[in-house]
Amino acid sequence: MTRQADRPTEIVVAGSAGHQAVGRFSVATRGLGLYDVTGEVAELLKAGEAGDGLATLFVRHTSASLTIQENASPEVLDDLVDALDRLAPRDGGWRHDDEGPDDMPAHVKTMLTGASVAVPVIGGGLALGTWQAIYLVEHRDRPHSRELVLHFMGSASARG
Repeated sequence: MTRQADRPTEIVVAGSAGHQAVGRFSVATRGLGLYDVTGEVAELLKAGEAGDGLATLFVRHTSASLTIQENASPEVLDDLVDALDRLAPRDGGWRHDDEGPDDMPAHVKTMLTGASVAVPVIGGGLALGTWQAIYLVEHRDRPHSRELVLHFMGSASARG
């Protein structure tokens, strides 16, 4: 493997991972769409005295998911919803429709996008890129209350 000169290897932090914090929060959705939860995750990390480590966020539902996406252009979020609708259309001939025509497509979309994301934490902050945010993706048409669970493992913050 050849190392690229413009991307040097760097160890940011090294040490033991003896601190854990677990928290949860709910998001009231208005229906289909992406909801930025980056701020809520950052607040929980601060409250949990997170230093350096890894944060894993999990959504406790089978018809909603999590993703990390661009936070600069709202059109990106709209296009993502449209793309998922093309991949799992309402009129896809689904057998499972207990809760309506958006029920089974919502399960498929969750399977495609995932129920969890993991983000490195450095100095107590999420190590996201400049244009990245963490989104809860609501795949159902009607409003729901979605519960998310955050697990941090790493070191305690210096202020803690």
